[in-house]
Amino acid sequence: MRLIILYLIGLVFGVGISISGMANPAKVLNFFDVAGTWDPSLAFVMGGAVIVTFFGYRYLLNRPAPFMSASFQLPTRRDLDLPLIGGSAAFGIGWGIAGFCPGGALPALGTGQLDVFIFTAALLAGIFVAKAMQSFGREKQVTV
Repeated sequence: MRLIILYLIGLVFGVGISISGMANPAKVLNFFDVAGTWDPSLAFVMGGAVIVTFFGYRYLLNRPAPFMSASFQLPTRRDLDLPLIGGSAAFGIGWGIAGFCPGGALPALGTGQLDVFIFTAALLAGIFVAKAMQSFGREKQVTV
């Protein structure tokens, strides 16, 4: 049952990304082109998502536990560190260059366009490189 619900959540997300046009890199890139063919629709999509998320979290966090887990697993760290800032910068730069974010690229794989597959391959390569760098950093730490 859990897998069916997770599938449906992913399906709703993918359909929403597709309907809103956020799987189209030209639409995303036009949002960033404020001096040229600026398209503000991405701001409305993001604003709508923030509003839904705000009320959704208010509702869910007032419950004693999530629907399919014994407890909530919320982040406890509040500091800004180099991996967080670097990852955010890499995400934003990649999104601005390619016109895809991971959430928009996955539904766009269904279009069969080569650029989506190249982006997804680069995304996966970046994940593996980041994991390798984290492992390498842990191996170099010396405990006394």
